[in-house]
Amino acid sequence: MTSKKKKDLSPGDEVTWSSHGGTAKGKVEKKITKRRKEAGRTVAASPEEPQYVVRSEKSGGKAVHKPSALRKGGE
Repeated sequence: MTSKKKKDLSPGDEVTWSSHGGTAKGKVEKKITKRRKEAGRTVAASPEEPQYVVRSEKSGGKAVHKPSALRKGGE
């Protein structure tokens, strides 16, 4: 599943993403659709190009990712 299609993710969805040479796992906390500060940085999101706040299952840390960086479900 390496399609560049926009993914429809919702809060609570389990996702995986690449992190420091490995794979991280966590849950979507919220969808961002406007420019704002989140997870320690300014996120340039828009309704056409949303980004998602995710929380790592392992570290508990928050991160923000574009939909193309996230894979829904397990590995």
